[in-house]
Amino acid sequence: MPQHSALQRPTHKFFSDVPPPSRVMKDPTTHQSAIRHADEALLAELGYKQEFKREFKPLEVFGIAFSIIGLVPSIASVLFYSIPNGGGPAMVWGWLIACTLILTVGMSMAELGSAAPTSGGLYFWTYTLASERWRNLLCWIVGYANTVASIASVASIDWGAAVQVMAAVDIGTDGAFQDTKARLFGVYAAIVVSHAIVCCLGTRVLARLQNVIIVFNILFCIVVIIALPIATPKEFKNTAKFALWDFNNLNGWSNGFAFLLSFLAPTWSVGSFDSSVHISEEASNAATAVPWAIVWAITIGGVLGWAINVALAFCMGPDLEALNNSRQPMAHIFSNSFGRKGALGLWVLVVMVQYFMGSSMLLAASRQTFAFSRDGALPFSKWLYKMNPSTKTPVNVVWFDAIGALLLGLLVFAGDQATNAIFAMSITASYIAYAIPVVVRYTGGQELKPGPFNLGIFSLPIAITSVIFMAFIGIITLFPTTPSTNAAEMNYNIVVVGGVLGLSVLWYYFPKYGGVHWFKGPVRNVESHSARDPSPSVMLSSEEKRDMD
Repeated sequence: MPQHSALQRPTHKFFSDVPPPSRVMKDPTTHQSAIRHADEALLAELGYKQEFKREFKPLEVFGIAFSIIGLVPSIASVLFYSIPNGGGPAMVWGWLIACTLILTVGMSMAELGSAAPTSGGLYFWTYTLASERWRNLLCWIVGYANTVASIASVASIDWGAAVQVMAAVDIGTDGAFQDTKARLFGVYAAIVVSHAIVCCLGTRVLARLQNVIIVFNILFCIVVIIALPIATPKEFKNTAKFALWDFNNLNGWSNGFAFLLSFLAPTWSVGSFDSSVHISEEASNAATAVPWAIVWAITIGGVLGWAINVALAFCMGPDLEALNNSRQPMAHIFSNSFGRKGALGLWVLVVMVQYFMGSSMLLAASRQTFAFSRDGALPFSKWLYKMNPSTKTPVNVVWFDAIGALLLGLLVFAGDQATNAIFAMSITASYIAYAIPVVVRYTGGQELKPGPFNLGIFSLPIAITSVIFMAFIGIITLFPTTPSTNAAEMNYNIVVVGGVLGLSVLWYYFPKYGGVHWFKGPVRNVESHSARDPSPSVMLSSEEKRDMD
C-alpha cells in the first residue's frame, strides 16, 4: 500500500494558538457563527475537515455520556458483581471508592479532550504525544482497543436490555413465561437492529433526543431513591448494620478480594464516558463542552448511583442468596417492595432507560469507527468512511458496529460466563485505550499545549492515580467468578479481548500487507492557509490524499 507524505500527518503538538470557542465574542447576532468558526478552525488545525453538522449543544454532549451511564438499569445489569461480593458494604462503599477513582480517569481524559477535541480522540492523542519510534503501533493498538470496547459496550448494554425485557415478561406473567437462549437472543437482535435504525437518523434528531433522556434519567433516579424506602414492607428492610457493614461473601474468594471484585459494578456502570469525545466533531464549543461533559457525567452519575445503591442496600431484604440466584436481582427487589403491578410499571421504565443507553452508545461507537476508518486503519475502511448525503450521518459504520454487536451476542449460546465476558471485555478494552494516551503524555517526549480545561499542577498526580487504577481494574476483570472453577465457569474475557487485540497486532505486522508497511497514524484531510480561517482551505478526502501519493 502507498506511503503517506509528511504533510498528511498531524504535527506532534496539540494546537493552542486558536482561541477556544468559549472565548469568542458574545454578540447575539454573531455568537453562534463565531463559535462554529472557532470549532472548525481548531478541527482544521488537528488536520480534519468539518464533515458532521455541529448540532450537539454542551448540555447534549453531557447527555450522551450521562445517558450511557444510565444508572438505574446499569446498576440492575451488574448487581451480580456486587451482591455476592460483599452485599450492602460492596454496593455502598465499593461504589463510592471506585467512582472517586473513576473520576481521576475522567479528568485525565478531559484534559486531552479539551486540547484536541476530535472524534478519533484516544488514538489521535496517542499518536500525537507518543515517541516517533512507538507512535504508529500504539496508535493502532489504542484505535482497535477503543473500537472493540465501543462495540462490546453496545453489546453489553443491549444484552442487559434484552434480559430486562424478559424480566418484565416474567413479572407480568408471574413467572409463567419460560425464556430460552434463542428467545433472549431474538429480543437482543431486535434491540440492536432498532438502535441501528435510530442512529442512522439526522444529527439534529439525535442531539435533541439527549435533552429528553437527561430529564427522564434524573427523574427516574429520584423516584427510585425516594419511593423504594417508602414502599418496602418492614420484613424486607435491613438494619444499618446489615446494609452498611455486614459483609456477605457468596462466591468463595477472600473478603478483601471479593470487595475488590465488586468494583466491576461501578466501573461498568459509570463507564464509556469517552462517548463525549467521539462526538467532538458534532459538538458546539467542543474544547469546553467535551471535558466538562466527561467530568459532570461521572460526578453526577457517581452521586446519584451511590444514593440508589444505599436505597437498595436498605430495602433488598436479608436473603442475599435468594436474591443472587434470581433471574434479575433488582426486579426481585422491586417485586418485594412494590408488588407485581407496581414493579412491572417501574420495570417498564428501566427497560426504556436501558434502551436509550444502547442508542446513545451505538451513536458514540459509530463515530469512533468512522474516525478510525477515515484514517484507513480498519478493514473495509474505504466503504466505512462514507457519509450519507441525506442524513449527514455515517450509516455504513453504524451497521458495521451493529453487526459486530450481534456477533458478540452469539456468545449467549456458549454459556453464562461467556456472556458475562462481554461486560468484562468492555471494561478491559476501554481501560487499555484510556491508559495508553495518559501514559504517553508524560513519557513520549512531546509537548501538550492544554485547552481550556486544565488541571495544572494536579495533572501528573491525578494521571498517575488513574493509570494505577486502570491497570488494577484491567487485571481484576480477568478473574473468574469463584476461585474453584471449570471450563464452563471460566472467565473468557482474556480469550475474547486477547484474541481480538492479538489479531489486530498480527494484522499490523503481517508480511507485505500489514499496517506496519502503510499505516502512518491520523491522516490529514484538510490543508489550511490559516488556522484562524479555514474557509480558503483546499479540502481533500483521505482517498484523494492517498491517490496523490
